[in-house]
Order: sequence, then C-alpha cells, then structure tokens
Amino acid sequence: MDGGTLMKKLLLITAAVGVLGAAPLISQASPEDDLKAFQGYFLERFPNVPLEEFANGVYAIDKASREQWEAIEEFPPYEIAVEEGEEMFNTPFKNGKTYASCFRNGGIGVKSDYPYYDTEKGRVETLASAINECRTKNGEKTLKYKKGELASLVAYMAYTTRGQVVDIKIPFDQRARDAYEDGKRFFYARRGQLNMSCAHCHVDNSGNKIRADLLSPALGHLTHFPVYRSKWGSLGTVHRRFSGCNKQVRALPFKAQSPEYRNLEYFMTYMSNGLPWNGPGARK
Repeated sequence: MDGGTLMKKLLLITAAVGVLGAAPLISQASPEDDLKAFQGYFLERFPNVPLEEFANGVYAIDKASREQWEAIEEFPPYEIAVEEGEEMFNTPFKNGKTYASCFRNGGIGVKSDYPYYDTEKGRVETLASAINECRTKNGEKTLKYKKGELASLVAYMAYTTRGQVVDIKIPFDQRARDAYEDGKRFFYARRGQLNMSCAHCHVDNSGNKIRADLLSPALGHLTHFPVYRSKWGSLGTVHRRFSGCNKQVRALPFKAQSPEYRNLEYFMTYMSNGLPWNGPGARK
C-alpha cells in the first residue's frame, strides 16, 4: 500500500462520516480500523523498523541521523528544562498547594493520560490545558502554551512517564468520535498557499528528503513531545510545532489549544497507540 492509497482509504472513511452526520455511533468507521491501516502502512514502508522504534521519529529510519542524535542525547539540551519543570512542579502556589494536588498519582507518570475526551466538558483535554486549569483553580495566572514555563512543566511530567505505552481511548460517545474524526480530517486536509496536508509530508513522503532534511514518519510523532529543536534553540510544545507546520505551507495557524489543534493531537496520539512514551525529545 502506498501513501496515496492510505490517504484515499482514510479520506473515504471521513467522507462517509460527513454523509452520515448525526447517524448513530455504531454506523461510523472504526478508529481501530484506522489504526491498523495507519500503522500497517508504515510497517510496510519501513519493513526493517520495529513498531516501537517509530517513537524515535526520523532517527528510526536513518542510520547517519541516528548517530548524530544519540551523541546529542548523551548531554540532552532539554535536561535543564526538565529540572526547571520539576522545581516549578514542586513549588507551592500562594495557597500552599502544588500541581500534585490536581493530578492522579500526584502528577507522576500521568502524561500517558493525555489527551483524552472529557465527557463532562465536551472537549478533548490535553496535559497543557490541564496544567493551566490547575493554575486557575489555585488562583494563579495561566501560562503561555507554546514554550517557556509550561513547556518545562510538560517536559518534567513527560520525563516521569517515559517507558509507559501509548494507549489512548476513544470512548463510546458520539462527541468523542466527532473530535477524533475532526482531527483525522485536519491531518489529511490540504491547506495554505502550497495546498498541502500533514500527510503529504509525513505519510506520502516520509523518509524522502526535503532540501537537506529527511521527512519523519507520522507514526510516533506525538510520543516525544515537548521537544528541544535546534531550529528554535529552545523547548516547544506540540501545538507550537503544529503552528510552525501550518506556516510552512503558508496557511494561517490556529491558536495553541484551539479545538482544531486539540483534536489533531487526539487523532495523532491515538495513531501511536502501542509505542512507548519517550518525551521530552531533541530534534533538528
């Protein structure tokens, strides 16, 4: 199966959902089928790469890039951010409580809980949005979503989750399925002056070069965030990356934590089910 075939197959599923509209949940296509097709495509495209290795992005498919990356990981550039995140995590708010009061297991190893569909709020909840909600509940101001303190907090919480397996659930709720389908549509939809989708680069052309860089497979993209990018010279969240990708195809980006980006994160993380969480990471 080539990239175009996978895109057509999943887009046909999306089109069917659009026609059905408010049809019962049971009549819609199965996310499990999407997952099988998505992962099957990459395992066929890169037959020598074990499933769990896709958590390492482009470094799973290119030996030279991997050697450079492993050298960088000996003294990871995100290490300071993890330490800063740990200090912030354990520093009491003005009311005496800490972030630990807002999360299961005191906030340790809980990156694996996100994103999830919150049936009470009727939306996808991300770890970044949960952190800011924790702050407002404790009388603190919210943090900016793309970088800085929030990225460091997510980095620390991701670090405590390393080694766990991605296992995102799509509850039997039409609203959750709609959010998932919206994220899938976003991933495969063309946009911007270049008229390109996420899938054009990271499905169809995964492993191919664009200028001097190899395009990474979409499988495993969400396991290693937040990331320290050499291009940024700092740590950034996944929604910072989404925004940058939109700009690269000359499309207006959405705001970080917009419904569009939350739903995209939901879909893409679900597509990495079965892979290990290994954030934070270092990328070019």
